[in-house]
Amino acid sequence: MSEKPLDANGKPYNRTLLTVTMIVGVFMAVLSSTMLATAYPALMKAFDVSTSTVQWLTTGYLLVNGVMIPITAWLMNRFSSKLLYNLAMIFFLGGTILAYCAPNFGTLFVARLIQAVGAGISMPLGQALLLSIFPPDKRGATMGIFGLAIGLAPAIGPTLSGWIIDNYNWRVLFGILIPIGILVVVLGLIFFKKLLPTNNDRLDILSAGLSTIGFGSLLYGFSEVGDKGWGSSIVITFIIIGIIFIGLFAWRQLTMKDPFLNLNVFRNGEFTLTTILAAVVNMAMVGVEMIVPLYLQTVRGDTAFESGLTLLPGALMIGIASPITGRIFDKMGAKRLATAGMILLTIGTIPFLFLTKDTPVAFIVIVYAIRMVGVGMVMMPVTTAGMNVLPVNQIGHGTAVNSTLRQVASSVGTAILVSVLTNVTNNNMPAKHVLHQNPLQYKDLAINSVLNGYTAAFGVAILFCLIGWALTYFLKQNNPTKGGVK
Repeated sequence: MSEKPLDANGKPYNRTLLTVTMIVGVFMAVLSSTMLATAYPALMKAFDVSTSTVQWLTTGYLLVNGVMIPITAWLMNRFSSKLLYNLAMIFFLGGTILAYCAPNFGTLFVARLIQAVGAGISMPLGQALLLSIFPPDKRGATMGIFGLAIGLAPAIGPTLSGWIIDNYNWRVLFGILIPIGILVVVLGLIFFKKLLPTNNDRLDILSAGLSTIGFGSLLYGFSEVGDKGWGSSIVITFIIIGIIFIGLFAWRQLTMKDPFLNLNVFRNGEFTLTTILAAVVNMAMVGVEMIVPLYLQTVRGDTAFESGLTLLPGALMIGIASPITGRIFDKMGAKRLATAGMILLTIGTIPFLFLTKDTPVAFIVIVYAIRMVGVGMVMMPVTTAGMNVLPVNQIGHGTAVNSTLRQVASSVGTAILVSVLTNVTNNNMPAKHVLHQNPLQYKDLAINSVLNGYTAAFGVAILFCLIGWALTYFLKQNNPTKGGVK
């Protein structure tokens, strides 16, 4: 394309530098969301708090993040994309600086919530902008690079965090993000432009309230399943409240003239199918990302850093695969890519059914990497295919819906796999009297019980993979350059 792209005011801008600025900002936000889990013991010691308390640094972050995503659809329609992105990065940077200086746990918690506001805006905004500023025949490659940022950060986070905690202290986790954040803010002020048309729609307070309570309650309910179980009154209550308020939110959006979040995007069958498929893949990916480190640390006795290193090659593979599959998507569409990707994801998950306490780490590294190549072949191509069928004025709403469902799917998938792991393990544990009569036998039986739990959890993950595989056959085999709105 020889002509320079024009912003919403008809002025030329540098699309490459804008894209780089946006992707670095999103990478930083996603990285931050996954870095703290490895640092929990250090933070518990530093602030003298319990495990359940320290976990709120991640739970609170994900809750605010999930609540902000649907609100971002309205923000994108109301405010300049330049203003919105820069505010998001300033929020994130401000939260990061506050976290670095935090004198107590309460301050650190508030800092994480401020970070989450910025992250919750930047991720759907970044996806919507990339889909808007590139024509359909170039979106696959661009979204592949965007997928690299989203896919690479969650696996690098725990590894990097483990290394920092082993060699420095927890404040460095935030300190290393500060110069990157400052750079992104400066670049955003220079290179970002107003790219999307805006209007003067007023914020519908009722819709915002229903969305916040609904998605916040649902995500919190699922986040507590791992600790409290499905029978917990807290889990059941919050999930029910979430479903009721999301239902009221959806009803209000469908009956409003100018909806807060336009759910009419679901009237397009291809968009609906690709969104469901992306959510199912997310359930299979994130759930396994959670339980593989648990296996490595509880069964094999690896450290958090070692378990992070085991997952790192898989992260690198998704990073390598995403841009390549994006370019392939631009030439041949999503169907064959997604089908092949789901086959790889399934093949890479089946071997986890046969884990033992002596399974070689190299074996785990290889099969996990195969899984992640499969994810890279599915996630961004199907997301891009779904967005390509929407008119430009619905892309912001489409990305918000897609991102929200992926966030909910991550929580649901993790909750299901962790609860299956816990329940099967507990149900197969040997009786306590065996411990007194034959401690060695008890130890062997207990390890077998834990392995049975992992086998059952990975079996559920395979079920997710098979559902996704079946869904790929309903995708249309279209040339993306002929679809969408140019």
